[in-house]
Amino acid sequence: MPGSRYTWINTLWYQGERAPIVVVVTQQLALPKTTPLARPATSTPGTAGPVTAGPVTADPVTASPGTAGLGPAGLGPAGLVTVLLGAFLPMLDFFIVNVALPTIDHDLAAGPAVLELVAAGYGIAFAVLLVLGGRLGDTFGRRRLFIAGAAAFALTSLACGIAPTAWTLVAARAAQGASAALLLPQVLATITAASSGAQRARALSIYGAVGGISVVIGQVLGGMLVSADLFGTGWRAVFLLNVPFALVTAVLAVRYVPESRAPQAARVDLPGTVLLTAALLALFVPLMEGRAAGWPLWSWLLLSAFPFLAAAFLLVERRTERSGGTPLVPLSLLRIPEMRRGLGVAVPYFTGFGGFMFVVAVMLQQGLQLGPVAAGWALVPMAVGYFFASLSGPRLIGRFGSRVITAGAVVQGLGLATLITTVLTDWAHFSSLRMLPGVALAGIGQGLIGTPLFRVVLSKIPLDRAGVGSGVLATTQQSSLALGVATLGTLFLALSPSLGIAHTLALVLGVQLTGSVVIFCLSTRLPRSVG
Repeated sequence: MPGSRYTWINTLWYQGERAPIVVVVTQQLALPKTTPLARPATSTPGTAGPVTAGPVTADPVTASPGTAGLGPAGLGPAGLVTVLLGAFLPMLDFFIVNVALPTIDHDLAAGPAVLELVAAGYGIAFAVLLVLGGRLGDTFGRRRLFIAGAAAFALTSLACGIAPTAWTLVAARAAQGASAALLLPQVLATITAASSGAQRARALSIYGAVGGISVVIGQVLGGMLVSADLFGTGWRAVFLLNVPFALVTAVLAVRYVPESRAPQAARVDLPGTVLLTAALLALFVPLMEGRAAGWPLWSWLLLSAFPFLAAAFLLVERRTERSGGTPLVPLSLLRIPEMRRGLGVAVPYFTGFGGFMFVVAVMLQQGLQLGPVAAGWALVPMAVGYFFASLSGPRLIGRFGSRVITAGAVVQGLGLATLITTVLTDWAHFSSLRMLPGVALAGIGQGLIGTPLFRVVLSKIPLDRAGVGSGVLATTQQSSLALGVATLGTLFLALSPSLGIAHTLALVLGVQLTGSVVIFCLSTRLPRSVG
């Protein structure tokens, strides 16, 4: 009957000027179909004629109001596990290689500069292509790009595992980072487009937990694999382990991950893509490679070019959007308070997190002379605190809103202050056991910040821009992690020979403590309620 759930209005007859006669012809739909509808026809006043109904969401069950693209059928438990596995692998590989670098150097005679590229090549390719990966998912289908990214991640991981030379490994790692950039944005975009309400809140909470523990698991698992030397593979097992899991992820996605995409396919913004890539390369290549190369002239030239390239990118994107085109990053997204302010919190948060994980790992191995496995286990209390804080996120956010982030900044600050006090007062007896209270508190605080942050940033993103919005968030996350490693890591490595490990560690932790204060202040400006 007219007005029921699956009623489609086919034709509306209207007679003007005289007594109004309105006849509505309806058709009961047996199954939802994705069928493009004609645009509204114009009618001259005073003449009778059919008026074709305008664009209507083609899938009345799954598409969200205001979107006319392909709507997902819903993300079930198996689909959620699949996309989370797809998120876990790229984030794991960001840090898992760190503990294998000494063995890689020994086997391939890489040298310090090439070793830096093995680690940095992945992160740079990952960071610069994330927004493009999100945009491609919006255009061609997020499940399709997820499957392609997982398959490419398996192939590039295999290439890393069988690389015969150091430079071959560098190239394979860059390709692996590019494939991760295709894979990861589809995870948040699919969760955003295929779930809502409490289901989305739980999914984002688990995503936040996965992101945090993947860092620590990477440290532990990498050390265990290198030490075990499975079948004589040594460091190669770190990469080869990805292959079966990535392939399983691709196969499961075919069956369990719903397809979704933006309503209209958009052309790739080539000028914007080139400028964003150039800007990020100009920033990250010198920061990650400058120290190992001795800060040559090219590193300073690239750093000086970064602000000009960034300004050119913003100018091109603004002009493209104003002219009715489709920019790589619609700057109108930044007019959404939740996204703009949430990204402002994300930069100091992820910068501090990345720097903390790198510096503490170096301190444990060089300062306390722990092996890779023992150094990884020393960070397990942090992972446990992060994980349970993330899982408690939905309940706390429902009651306290974005003030959970403010509380998390306080708890993280207390953890860092505890670590600083322990380091400065009793460095001679400092151990992984003595650092447990500090890292556990820091982990709880980081979990209370990270999980709500994802929800805040993505809460008001239109579904047709879920991919690019997720890409912007993921780019901010990965770029800030890399920035933290490059800046705080460089500071620690540069000053520790002269100041000593204890005082340099306290200094770096003090910088991150300042970041916690910044997060606290910025979080008070976030909207109180979180969607």
